[in-house]
Amino acid sequence: MRQGPHVIVVGNEKGGSGKSTTAFHLVIYLLYQGHRVASIDVDSRQQTFTHYVRNRRDWAKAQGLSLPHPTHFHLPLAQGILVKENHGREFEMFRQAIGEVDDGTDFLVIDTPGFDTNLTRLAHSLADTLITPVNDSLIDLNVLAQMDPVTGAPREMSHYARLVQRARSERLAIDGKTMDWVLVRNRISMLSSRSMRQCRPCWSGSPRFGCRVAEGIAERVVFRSLFPMGLTVFDPLDPALLGGTPSLSHVGAREEYRSLVAALHLPIVAQAKVSAEG
Repeated sequence: MRQGPHVIVVGNEKGGSGKSTTAFHLVIYLLYQGHRVASIDVDSRQQTFTHYVRNRRDWAKAQGLSLPHPTHFHLPLAQGILVKENHGREFEMFRQAIGEVDDGTDFLVIDTPGFDTNLTRLAHSLADTLITPVNDSLIDLNVLAQMDPVTGAPREMSHYARLVQRARSERLAIDGKTMDWVLVRNRISMLSSRSMRQCRPCWSGSPRFGCRVAEGIAERVVFRSLFPMGLTVFDPLDPALLGGTPSLSHVGAREEYRSLVAALHLPIVAQAKVSAEG
């Protein structure tokens, strides 16, 4: 049982779904709202989230900029011979990281890899809000569940969906709370034919899955251009900060992310310590 920050876990066992980009944008948005934010990267291979954080710090230092930063931890997988001992060491690393931020943080955002690990399961067991970015494709939905070819309704849960349900049951047994599982349509293409939009009623209304569907973010080049600087669409639209003139794509992406944050129903209290308007 724990009292502390609201824990947001971004997870999906499919790589390339936009987990790290989504997680980092949420962190920066919450920082600009004046909240105390910590982040944990448990993806020991790609470390994309950690690279975001490092790029941001390096860019701010090189340019003499004042930018908000999270308290960040990267937790690698243990590399011992015995699985049980590895899990024990990973649990201790995870516990220590949580302990360092539990009392002085409003939000904790955890980015997970595109494969099942012990750290992935530990993260999901703490989730108050679980965000699963899903590319706007029936192929990507099939990673979460086998679907009825006619109705688009989920029929049989995938490995990841079962992992989520186990984590939800364990959390409920421990403190009587459950996670809010949100599937986020990501990298939306205007050319999508039978997309997740048409499957929304079936997924949101499925008691077996207990999830809901939120609109996400369109496929935009702006995210690739911001990554080397560790910036997000929530940072000020300042040419000196961005290293160039902001585009309409930048403005559109900001509005989409604001809509996504609103759909998550996070316990946000606007403290106006920092302004993200620009």
